Formats: sequence, C-alpha cells, structure tokens
Amino acid sequence: MHRFHSISVITSLFVFWLVLSGYFTPFLMSAGLVSCVLVVWFAHRMSVIDQEGHPLALRGGVVSYWPWLIVEIVKSAWTVSRIIMHPRLPISPTMMRVKMTQTSSVGQVMYANSITLTPGTISVAIEGDEILVHALTQAGAEDLAGGEMDRRVSTCEDRA
Repeated sequence: MHRFHSISVITSLFVFWLVLSGYFTPFLMSAGLVSCVLVVWFAHRMSVIDQEGHPLALRGGVVSYWPWLIVEIVKSAWTVSRIIMHPRLPISPTMMRVKMTQTSSVGQVMYANSITLTPGTISVAIEGDEILVHALTQAGAEDLAGGEMDRRVSTCEDRA
C-alpha cells in the first residue's frame, strides 16, 4: 500500500503540474515528473505524507461529489448576491447545530469544509457528532438541516 500511495501522490502532483504549466514538451514534462518524484521522496523522508493528507479511499465518491458541490456553491453565491443587492438586506442570521453522520475525521472535515465553502454558511466548530454552523438566513439553515450535503459526504466516506 505504501508504494501504491506514493505512486498516487506522484501522479496527482504531476497532473496538477501539467494543468498549471500547460507545456507538453518532452523536456518540461520530464522535469516536472522528476520534480514530483523528488517532492514525494523528500516528503516521505520528513514523514509528512499520510493517508489523511491524500485519502485514496475517498477517490470514487469525490468524483461525483465535487460537481454537485460546485453547483451548490454557485446557487448559494447567487442567493447571497441577491440578498446583498436587495435594498432592505433581508438577512436572518442563525446559529444552529447540524448532526453529522461521518465517522472518520477526514469525512467530518470534508463536511465542515463543504459547509464553509458554500456562501452564506460557516462551520464554526465541530463538537462530537455535531457542527456548529452560522447561516446568513433562516432558509439557508433549513436547507442545510435537510441533510443532503451530509448524505453526499457520507456516501463518499462509505465508498472508502
């Protein structure tokens, strides 16, 4: 598993490097691959790469989760923009506790970060099996309390 994990990290870094560089000449691709191998080698020597930092077990579920989350972020951004532009600024700030069904720390952090990434909501604290959330509106809080995001994150975690 250690070798497979290292190869996965190298592959992820190299794909990220290719996307950012946009150059596909043999020399630059070789230099990028060598750089990625060296980074992983140094990281292993420093013992900073672990399963939590690069959770391979989530890879299947995350592929379907990210597009859904991006759509939710765009919808929430639109809603928050409309609220901000409204002359009366119709907000109803709410603090609430949301139950989470995730069992691993990676799943819990993924859920809390997803809440914070969605405009209009912020994860304040994780306390046991609950997340303390600040929502800009009561409707946003009710939407989060509906549990769709929790179910989708749990699906990613279940595939692990």
